[in-house]
Amino acid sequence: MSGDAAPDGQRSLFILSPADRDGLAHMARDAGWRVIGARRPRDAAQRFLRSEAQVALVDLRGHGGVDKLLRPLTPAVEAGGGALVVLIDQAGEADVESLLDAGATHYLLSSFTATSLQATLASAHRLVERLGGGARHSRRAQRIRRGDAFFWELLEGGRVRLSDNLTRQLSLPASVVAVARLLRCIPRNERRAALAALRAMMRTGRPSAIAHGLPGRPGDRLVHHLRTDQGIIAADVEWLSDGHESDSASRDYLTGLRSRQAALIWLEQRHGLPTTLLLLSISQFERMNVAYGQVVGDALLGRIARRIERIADEVALGAMVARIAGTEFLVALTGETAAVDRATFLARELIGAIGRPFSAGDHLIRLTARCGIAQSRADDDATNMLRRAGTALADARQAGGEGIRILSAEKHSRQVDADRLETDLRLALDRGEIGIVFQPQYPAHSEEVSGVEALARWNHPHYGPLGAGLLFATAERSDYMLPLSAHIQAEALRQAATWPRALSHLRLSINVTADDIAQPRFMADLLGLVDRSGFPRARLTVEITESGLIADVGTAAALLRALRAEGLAVAIDDFGTGYSSLAYLKSLPLDYLKIDSGLAQDIAGTARDRIVVRSVIHLAKSLGLQVIAEGVETQQQLDLLAHEGCDFYQGFLRSPAISSADLVSLVLR
Repeated sequence: MSGDAAPDGQRSLFILSPADRDGLAHMARDAGWRVIGARRPRDAAQRFLRSEAQVALVDLRGHGGVDKLLRPLTPAVEAGGGALVVLIDQAGEADVESLLDAGATHYLLSSFTATSLQATLASAHRLVERLGGGARHSRRAQRIRRGDAFFWELLEGGRVRLSDNLTRQLSLPASVVAVARLLRCIPRNERRAALAALRAMMRTGRPSAIAHGLPGRPGDRLVHHLRTDQGIIAADVEWLSDGHESDSASRDYLTGLRSRQAALIWLEQRHGLPTTLLLLSISQFERMNVAYGQVVGDALLGRIARRIERIADEVALGAMVARIAGTEFLVALTGETAAVDRATFLARELIGAIGRPFSAGDHLIRLTARCGIAQSRADDDATNMLRRAGTALADARQAGGEGIRILSAEKHSRQVDADRLETDLRLALDRGEIGIVFQPQYPAHSEEVSGVEALARWNHPHYGPLGAGLLFATAERSDYMLPLSAHIQAEALRQAATWPRALSHLRLSINVTADDIAQPRFMADLLGLVDRSGFPRARLTVEITESGLIADVGTAAALLRALRAEGLAVAIDDFGTGYSSLAYLKSLPLDYLKIDSGLAQDIAGTARDRIVVRSVIHLAKSLGLQVIAEGVETQQQLDLLAHEGCDFYQGFLRSPAISSADLVSLVLR
């Protein structure tokens, strides 16, 4: 193997050559590469995606097949953060610039030698490393492709350790067996050649391959791709026959992770053990598919899978990772790793890893994730556990914040325990469980914080952090809205009044409910609260939810005019969720209109979606209002909103809701 081999094992090369696949494969193997070869361009992109290769070699010599060979493969290579080498003849040298424009990263003329090929491939590999695609993975996570990443590794004492699925497919009694026992799975007439290849690998360290059939299984054939992994001889095993198809249902064909059914089987086999499930969902992925294409989307799912496996392996060794459906991924923890603090830490690490940009050619793609966590109960089966994790994920999607929600082992779901929540809420204020976080707001064309919205979080002693949606729903059911609202307003003003001089330019927005508006002394009480806190009236915005205004537009309009006369600004919150917005918007004296997060995110959807959002923004501007977009998660959403005239935005693209201390640090930075 060459001296610049990847530290996490042998590098893989995908070769597309209609005429010289085998010759190129032989030269690449001599240079220390594991080769996946193809002659037909029709399915080359999907084969590349399903391999672990990050360098592709396309042979254009004498074929003139830029459109036929190169362009179909380019999106898959770019989306995977890979490098693309083209082989050209002398006649093609004049077209090098167009080849580079078409996606090639390196080229090699047809008079190349083995040394020049090795040097070019090494340069391509270094490019992959610089792009971040060659990061070290664990042995289990390193090989992700279609079917099952069957593998084995040689241990001391003449023993070999096999992956669970390979053990099962070969009907072996255990995952660790003697080498002689593994050799008995090879037909007698092929054992000598297999043993010779293994001994040669042990003697020289040079990669090779062993191909053989299976006794009693006509048509089935295995290929063992021998490699060294941190000094250990190992092999990745490909199953090349239809006999393997029965097991392919246990693996997701795009990512190589376990399938939903395989995950359920895994959980059932561990029934009775302490278990915690983390269910992750990737936001806005369908729109990314529309923007960049299905090939890029498929590649990104594979790269997301690799990040999830790597983080899970680092934080909770032995965790099970599966792709459940679409953009939902499952991580299951058992035994000591199933503790809720470990699961919460892992969830934060996973969300952070998915949030780091993915490169796809000239584009940087940013994704966000939410996570629901569920702990097992004594009477849980696998399906119930997964359903409870789904309940937690649904709450995480709605509640905002850091995007993590937990269902403890003691409870079925928050909905089932609504009565308990109502009882707990009446004690929450006295116990100091209702905290305040601040959602930073930014000008559409700047990265400096211009204001914040105060939001409530319920730090429940059993469920952990609960979002404002669940908190206010519980308060409304229990007729506890007024004391809760007063507490949130007072606490937000108290904390904001203590901010240092460096934050003296920030506006503070506090929310007002329909119940607040209905109180005869609401305005006097609110102004008294503001003045006692010491926070300037001129920097305060009162946000009134659209649904809170529908009942009595006349009373609401009079109240808003009075508040503005006293120096406060007024915003209508969550615009786009009500059913009579346009009918009463013209009647209300407002300063800001806040576009609901769902409507703001729609701007990156279809042309029809964009027209609706554009109309709302233009309507607000025509009424002299400034527009704030909520829930902005991607740069594409922000760019489109800014282009249409949006003034400010808030959302996970720039910052989640944070504590007062973290806000001070953020602004000072």
